[in-house]
Amino acid sequence: MAQKGVQLDQETLSCSICLDLLKDPVTIPCGHSNCMSCIKKHWDGEDMKNIHSCPQCGQTFTPRPVLVKTTMLSVLVEQLKKTGLEPAAADHCCAGAEDVVCDVCTGRKLKAVKSCLVCLVSYCHKHLQPHHDVPQLKKHKLADPSERLQENVCSHHDEVMKMFCRTDHQCICYLCSVDEHRGHDTVSAAAERTERQTELEVSRQKIQQRIKDKQKDVKVCQQEVEAIRRSADEAVEKNGKILTELTQLMEERRRDVEQQIRSKEETEVIRVKELESKLEQEITELRRKDAEMDKLSRTDDHIQFLLQYPSVSELSEDPDSSSIDIRPRSYFEDVTTAVSELRDKLQHSLTEEWNPQPGIGLWLWLWIVLTLTLTLTITLTCVSPSNQHPEPQTRADFLQYSCKITLDPNTVNEHLSLSEENKRVTRTGQKQDYPHHPDRFSDFHQVLSSESLTGRCYWEVEWSGEFVEVAVAYKDIKREGNSDECKFGHNDKSWALCCNKNPPVFRYNSVQVRVSGPVSSRIGVYLDHTAGILSFYSVSETMTLIHRVQTTFTEPLYAGVWLRHWKVGVTAHFPKLQ
Repeated sequence: MAQKGVQLDQETLSCSICLDLLKDPVTIPCGHSNCMSCIKKHWDGEDMKNIHSCPQCGQTFTPRPVLVKTTMLSVLVEQLKKTGLEPAAADHCCAGAEDVVCDVCTGRKLKAVKSCLVCLVSYCHKHLQPHHDVPQLKKHKLADPSERLQENVCSHHDEVMKMFCRTDHQCICYLCSVDEHRGHDTVSAAAERTERQTELEVSRQKIQQRIKDKQKDVKVCQQEVEAIRRSADEAVEKNGKILTELTQLMEERRRDVEQQIRSKEETEVIRVKELESKLEQEITELRRKDAEMDKLSRTDDHIQFLLQYPSVSELSEDPDSSSIDIRPRSYFEDVTTAVSELRDKLQHSLTEEWNPQPGIGLWLWLWIVLTLTLTLTITLTCVSPSNQHPEPQTRADFLQYSCKITLDPNTVNEHLSLSEENKRVTRTGQKQDYPHHPDRFSDFHQVLSSESLTGRCYWEVEWSGEFVEVAVAYKDIKREGNSDECKFGHNDKSWALCCNKNPPVFRYNSVQVRVSGPVSSRIGVYLDHTAGILSFYSVSETMTLIHRVQTTFTEPLYAGVWLRHWKVGVTAHFPKLQ
């Protein structure tokens, strides 16, 4: 309790201007005391030279009072100093780097606790007191501290903006309403804010409903993953029981079937997981937008509300959740059915249809087993989930399918130049003098390969610069104009990986998917046209998968690049692979 009393004395003997212990204390006619140097500096800085005010209560004096040192206060201050205690300078409420500072404080600035929307000044606890004590100031509108008070002032008339022009959709002052906005539909800022607040709540309800819908879609994806895993486990178990009934010659084929099922399982799980990840990203963005709207809806400043409303309230189009592809549960039943039928045929041939003759029985039996084994191999190849060889794993494996890529001069845009036997393309500062050709990209800095790609192919692209897209496209992609139908990745005739310093994205038919990154300066592209597989790899000491596409290709594909950045010198090179 004693310590509390000392603290009170320190605050009582502090200057309201510098917030430190009084130095040469003087008392002005209203009864408040300040440092002599502080009050002199305060009065010297006032605009009206013949009227002087108290910095604490606001009372005015005419003429300027004569300042005389207060002896009793001087003695009290000296006694307090002798106690060895430091003055309570309220350091605990000094403004930090992120705080709004008090506009009245001199010397050490305190943290503002309120901003006055009439005075357009921010106040600390001490300097805010007049707004609680003086009747005229009590009518002023106080809000949370803000550094943007000057945005509430009309730039033409230097008046506080308290009105809103619905005709021009902007905040105005009362002089604007009788000047350049005369005759317009004008209302008070409070009335306009009330209407926009209602609209904002409707938008928030829409966002919250979207979040619920996306969460339902995520749950569907999770259930789909479980169904895939259950189906895969059941198929592995059934095929294991069936194939182990065959001879040892069939054992190797049984392992191949299991590997193919697992490969299909991995492909399907990756597909659904990518969709789930995309939905989670959309939910995160919607929650961020909802938080912005919630913050805006709780602001006390009508003008700030109206200034920020257009950008905060804008909602993007919601992707159609009904496009989620939920496939049938019987992922692997075709494999199981084929194996069961062949097992029955083998058992029937060995027990009923064949009657061995002396001398040739062993050889004939082996011939039947090998024939049925070959038949089983061919059948499994036709009905297997992936219907292709396993995707290569190492760079040496990929290089087995390397193909030559040269760029077609008839397709290259006029702002690109080809070199190194048409294997390097560079963004130039001047248009090239190319002859007119219907295959040339007219507006976008793109080029396609001369070679068509079918079967299993692998090539690499070395890129440098700010923004390069590595792509494949059908030959009939549109060339003339600047619509999305000409841009790689923005239509259903092309697939593109966007490489830059930011995390990479993959685009198809204008749908953008964020993928793992960053990418290296060399991108490997693997295509299995028959199986519908397109994979992009970051090539360094190892092969790192960036993104894989599982689809159905209906036409031969062509390799391509899009040098999107405007800077000269952006390049893409198709090196010869060893």
